[in-house]
Amino acid sequence: MHRTGMTELEVVLAVARRRSFRGAALELGMSTTAASSAVAGLEARLKVRLFNRSTRSVSLTDAGQRYVERIAPALAEIQSAGEEAGTGPDTPSGTLRINAPQGAALLLLESLFSRYAQRHPQVRIDIVSESRLIDIVAEGFDAGIRLAESVPQDMIAVPLSGDFRMLVVATPEYLKRHGTPRHPRDLLAHQSIGMRMSHGGIYHWEMEHNGQKLQMDLPVRMALNELPAIKQAVLLGLGIGFITEWFITEELKSGALKPVLVPWCPSFGGLRLYYSGHRFVPARLRALIHLVHELRLAQN
Repeated sequence: MHRTGMTELEVVLAVARRRSFRGAALELGMSTTAASSAVAGLEARLKVRLFNRSTRSVSLTDAGQRYVERIAPALAEIQSAGEEAGTGPDTPSGTLRINAPQGAALLLLESLFSRYAQRHPQVRIDIVSESRLIDIVAEGFDAGIRLAESVPQDMIAVPLSGDFRMLVVATPEYLKRHGTPRHPRDLLAHQSIGMRMSHGGIYHWEMEHNGQKLQMDLPVRMALNELPAIKQAVLLGLGIGFITEWFITEELKSGALKPVLVPWCPSFGGLRLYYSGHRFVPARLRALIHLVHELRLAQN
């Protein structure tokens, strides 16, 4: 029986992550032809198709999804063991792979990741920002970053920030033209900049005051799925927006954006670094967790 090699498994996981043979090849430093051949050879030996391929997209089959979920943790353990054998169990090395929501990497770049990079020059940092919530173990990430409410229950979570809140904001010029809403129902007379969620729907603004909870389904003038684009659309006066406060700190300070309906914008759990408690924690991730605790202690 032909033995499956590490390279083939690495290619399968990279294609699953990137949803592209070309992207996987670039990540692994090999040709697209070699990546495609590795997957095709493995599929032939397993007698199962792992990926659906078209000229425009690559996606896992059901069998491929099950296969990736089984091999990803095992391959991560093997890679960690290899790194430790070469550098010692307490020396951070290799690639630290983090999955984070859009905007979080920018927020944490100076305060956390730049310090980590200076302290651990042997570690390469790979941060993938996306709105969809994924299985970090199955997709080969060391850890994830998400809001507290979105962290899976079987994960270990480490606080990265204090509580956040979403704010209803617009430019002063927009409010002068269209009026300032005094109650959430007044928003129905405004055009909003909507957030397109990973499942395809538009995020309904969740508001609360004195125990009264409202979910606002507003007229959408423009729908976008990236926070920077949403902020820019609001700054251009195209509509009123509902944006995380930490992402518009400078615009609030300068007066470029004005918050309204603030009493209806409650706080919620902030960002969390999370990782699986059912696997070996590599030195590179332990070092990040240690730095997070160190920085939070320094703030107190």
